[in-house]
Amino acid sequence: MKDIRNPLAAAIHYALGAGVVAGLAATAAPAFAQDDEAADLDRVEVTGSRIKRTDIEGALPVTVIDREQIEFSGKTSVADLLRDTPFNSAGSFRPQSGSSAQSFAGVSLRALGSGRTLVLIDGKRAPVAPNVGSAQDLNAIPLAAVERIEILSDGASAVYGSDAIGGVVNIITRKDFTGVELTVGTSDPKRAGGDRDEASAIFGLSGDRGQIMVGVSYDEREIIFAADRPWSRGGASIFSNNFLTSGFSFLTGQGPNGGPGNVAGCTGPGFSLTSSGLCAYDFTLVSADEAATRNESLFTRSRFDINADWSLFMNAQVNRVKSFGRYAPVPSSPWLVGGFGAIVLEPGTPNHPATPPSAGGQNPLWETYQGVADDILLLTHRFAANGPRDTSTDAQLYDVDLGVQGRIGNFDVEFGARRVESQYTEVGRNYIVSALAQPQITSGAYNIYDPFNVPQDVLQSFTATIGRDANYLSKDFYANASTDLFDLPAGPVGLAFGAEYREEDYKDIYDDLQANGNITGSAGNSASGGRDITAFFGEVLVPVLDNLEISGALRYDDYSDFGDATSPKLAIRYQPLDQLTLRASWGEGFRAPTLDILSARPSFSADGVIDPPTAAAFGVPPTQAVQITGFVIANPNLDAEKSEQFNVGAAFEPFDWLSGSVDWWKIEIEDRVAAIGAQQIINCLNGTSQNCPPGLSNLPAGASPPDPSLGLGVARNPDTGQILYLQRGFASLGTIDTEGFDVNLRGNWNFGDMGSLRVDAQGTYVGVYETDAGANVAGDNGLPRWRATLNSEYRIGDFAFAWVMNYIDDQNDSLDNTGPLPSWITHDLQANWYTPWNGQVTVGVDNIANKDPVLDNGEGRGFNFSLYDGYGRIPYVRYKQNF
Repeated sequence: MKDIRNPLAAAIHYALGAGVVAGLAATAAPAFAQDDEAADLDRVEVTGSRIKRTDIEGALPVTVIDREQIEFSGKTSVADLLRDTPFNSAGSFRPQSGSSAQSFAGVSLRALGSGRTLVLIDGKRAPVAPNVGSAQDLNAIPLAAVERIEILSDGASAVYGSDAIGGVVNIITRKDFTGVELTVGTSDPKRAGGDRDEASAIFGLSGDRGQIMVGVSYDEREIIFAADRPWSRGGASIFSNNFLTSGFSFLTGQGPNGGPGNVAGCTGPGFSLTSSGLCAYDFTLVSADEAATRNESLFTRSRFDINADWSLFMNAQVNRVKSFGRYAPVPSSPWLVGGFGAIVLEPGTPNHPATPPSAGGQNPLWETYQGVADDILLLTHRFAANGPRDTSTDAQLYDVDLGVQGRIGNFDVEFGARRVESQYTEVGRNYIVSALAQPQITSGAYNIYDPFNVPQDVLQSFTATIGRDANYLSKDFYANASTDLFDLPAGPVGLAFGAEYREEDYKDIYDDLQANGNITGSAGNSASGGRDITAFFGEVLVPVLDNLEISGALRYDDYSDFGDATSPKLAIRYQPLDQLTLRASWGEGFRAPTLDILSARPSFSADGVIDPPTAAAFGVPPTQAVQITGFVIANPNLDAEKSEQFNVGAAFEPFDWLSGSVDWWKIEIEDRVAAIGAQQIINCLNGTSQNCPPGLSNLPAGASPPDPSLGLGVARNPDTGQILYLQRGFASLGTIDTEGFDVNLRGNWNFGDMGSLRVDAQGTYVGVYETDAGANVAGDNGLPRWRATLNSEYRIGDFAFAWVMNYIDDQNDSLDNTGPLPSWITHDLQANWYTPWNGQVTVGVDNIANKDPVLDNGEGRGFNFSLYDGYGRIPYVRYKQNF
């Protein structure tokens, strides 16, 4: 028979209307939907407020995904579960082979980015992923440890501080579990790659003085290669084996077999000659789209009751996420030596196409190229003989939270300390050191006409293994208190207040070859820094009438680096009828500049710009682009992003079998942190651009750059006006304005002996999305106006069946300019049998119709990798046994 959840979790599930299946949750149901069991419970704290209450349906829109829904979803990771929620409007980052964030997975509420969505674990901040530096990695959270997920689709900086602009995802872990639970599962996608295995074991004990729960989990997904998908299979790159003039034009006019393509060297797997005589390389031949990931976790939750009023608690987790990605062999771009940005072929050298064999030439077609025998030529090349670029990552997380909960007088209090450390290492193989490769090419030791037969010692002489070492360390100290101040005729006035202190240390260090720009095929800019944050906050809830309450919150955050921020919030809840609850909220929020930006080390950048005085000094026309000496620096004048949020909604239940909610929301962001390009800085200082950040200046000509203390700007020769150097980076610039509405409808029918049926429809509509007061891009490529799910669950006896329909709206245009993109609908099915021996057998199929993603040739992987998936039909099976 079905396993029984603890009463509090069951009541929260019911009171919040969490009857949705297949992983997507219901918006909180009206307060009148609560049953007697919920009304008699102790007060609980729900995401978005620190004031505990029995009336769970408050003034804020909270959505809940409980443990039952998680199991019905068929998902095996928190990232996959949240990626399909309608609030994740434009999709979110998934593990990508070839990316510097290869193992990372995030969530982006309201399409505002992972860095503007705050992820909490049991009401406290999830750790920042050090390989990203600006967001929290969902892959570091084991799904087996999760009791439920609460999504606050409203801003919450007044309660939680920085980053809670798009909303808050609060992951509540399992604590009250008693017994033993063993789970194993596997999936077998009908398309190659992406196979997934899972296993977990949970042990829980409880007694008169407390409880303890310990769990281990494992989850693994295999790599998906580009060649195994028709939409990503096949690609043509000019970085293969092609000759260019020193002016960067493809070589032409040399007669038969004397065009741009190196005919003799355009052989081997992946190489081919086009009809125009170019040599092309299929970069999808060995590369992967989605990286392989493996998650291993050990977690524990425990509580010891000292007496009736006081208890100690400990939450701890050790998590390891490993990934493997494969990218195409290194192209010769950027080529960092020789002065041309490409491989240089000097006249008379063995690899110059016109050098005769008698002079050591290696081109069998040398006679055809005698017209350019005295010219310096350039080469675009693919170092396929050196093998593909393989990247292995290893992220380890250590999280310990110790605290005490109790009661002092009429105050419920909590004090604690938490230490979180995330260590990330990355190793990349088969990269090229251009400064070492160019001499081997010039000498002829590396034969561009027969690279696959070049001796291994020559290949190894310029092949590098690169590394990256990143770490994030947070030490938190916190104290919270809550109480009922006094009673009004409509009920008690609630108060909550507290303080937090946090120290953050961050580093992301690339090896010297990458950091100094000596690696072809990879680049990295190291960063390291730290700061401390002190925060004070308070919240009050006033029941004005029996059916009207007003709440307010205020938080002050002081950062040791950029400054401080004050975040207020007001909310109102009004219930004019038993069947109708109205709610509204307003708040201000902020996002502190992240340490990866504030602490980035200066790096060189040869920027191409249009600047007439510099062009005149170079002796070229004033409209011709010229390369200048540029530096990317950490901007000392960077400020926090600021936001203002509005929400107005209604929850209703016109019939016992029908309930729902509608919420309108609007978010305005100012001082958007954005990368400022070299040309924009020049235009701003020349007065030809209006979209300019504060703090730009004319830098001193006599300084020794890079000098971050000078900020962003340009230094010019005082006599000629020529640009001597330029410093660029991130700045506080521009705005984001977005608004839309969320809608939820739920139906519940009990057919007696014929079973019960629950249906839930959840949708989010984005009506406006404007950046820097520009065009409204809602509905354009990558940002569908609608995302929705329809979830149905039918139960009869010891069986339960689920059907989920996922919908992503059509979009007005495609990146390949072939017209609009169609809508996307997939269907997932699942069947469960609750056995007489307290087991659960689950069989399911995701995307039962084997639907392809919406294809767009303008996307690097053939489709929007954040919005859709290319797994196809995924049959899976899972068995759970409880003791």
